[in-house]
Amino acid sequence: MSLPDQSQAALEWRDGAIPVSTRFDDPYFSLANGLEETRHVFLRGNRLPARLRDGFQVAELGFGTGLNMLALALIVPEGMRVGFTSFEAFPMSAPEISRALEAFPQARAIADPFLAAWAAGQTRFAFGPLEVEVIIGDARDTLAAWPGKADAWFLDGFSPAKNPELWGEDLMAQVGAHTAPHGSFATYTAAGFVRRNLSAAGFEVTREAGHGHKRHMSLGVRNG
Repeated sequence: MSLPDQSQAALEWRDGAIPVSTRFDDPYFSLANGLEETRHVFLRGNRLPARLRDGFQVAELGFGTGLNMLALALIVPEGMRVGFTSFEAFPMSAPEISRALEAFPQARAIADPFLAAWAAGQTRFAFGPLEVEVIIGDARDTLAAWPGKADAWFLDGFSPAKNPELWGEDLMAQVGAHTAPHGSFATYTAAGFVRRNLSAAGFEVTREAGHGHKRHMSLGVRNG
């Protein structure tokens, strides 16, 4: 599937640098160093890179700026190939992503091949050690049709208070159904209903210290 010519993200820019969704009234990344939050929540929360191996599959709800994908690419050992599938309802344009990534020089330094593919309308492409697929559309519709199973999930939708649809019981059940045995998830939120939905989906859910000003985050491992 190719991307539309016009951005669907509905953005405004805070301080000229931070993209904020006007649809959900929520920023795309932490105001206190989004790259470090990605590393703390999604990488360490899923015990990466220690668990990585050839053919390891990462899946994500909420592609956004691609920052999590870039952070993952930076830690994959040389010679290893890892799958990365992300579900995104309202994709940003390549110029918007490029502007947002200027806040993170380490990620921006490797982003040009990704941005070129994105600008060309590609939603499936090789990016360094990653085989990337971005599935455009509402994850409540698209995840059920995905044939894959993730070894690790990055649950990175907008805040549950602003975007509860992306954290509902039915969608979290699909996350569980599309997780490999003993696969994991990590997310920045510790909202009670999210934790309950993930527990009902078959995960053993725990709460740990969050990043920056956020007191808690959630992570878990699928039982069996």
